Amino acid sequence: MPASTPQRRRAPLLKRWAWLFALVALAATAQELDGIRYRVLAPGAADSAAPTAQRMLALLAQGNIEAAAAMSNAPERRRQVLEDYRKRVGESQFNRIFSRYTSPPNRLIEEVAIGERRLLIWELAEAGHQLAGQYFLRSGDGFVLDDAPNDERLRLQRVLAAYRSGKIKPSAGKD
Repeated sequence: MPASTPQRRRAPLLKRWAWLFALVALAATAQELDGIRYRVLAPGAADSAAPTAQRMLALLAQGNIEAAAAMSNAPERRRQVLEDYRKRVGESQFNRIFSRYTSPPNRLIEEVAIGERRLLIWELAEAGHQLAGQYFLRSGDGFVLDDAPNDERLRLQRVLAAYRSGKIKPSAGKD
């Protein structure tokens, strides 16, 4: 029997263990709430919508409503909502609010996924530690703000409500 035979036998065994570890890791991120199955994404996950949210919030901090609205799956509706909000609070307050959104002590504490949709949960320490949510949808190579009503977004809204009520506790939290 050649010397390489034991190594050949170990290779399939190692592959099986690698698959088992991968399945356990995936299962560890899978969650369920009242029949709603969702995943909690790890900080820096490749399929995260957080970079898109950061770009959008930076545009809003600059007052660039047109460019931020273009990052939505319902850009006209988003533009109108943002313009109405800016009229209500004033331009300087509008820019200040969005510039502070991602600045400490405010922070992204969780990213939840259902299918191709994402919920980013922000803890707004400056607003009494209120939890705010942003909804995104995978589109092409990236994400867009999900402004269209749909069943997955409704399920993500229920997940956000569970975080707000304390029924779900954030994992380690993100900075």
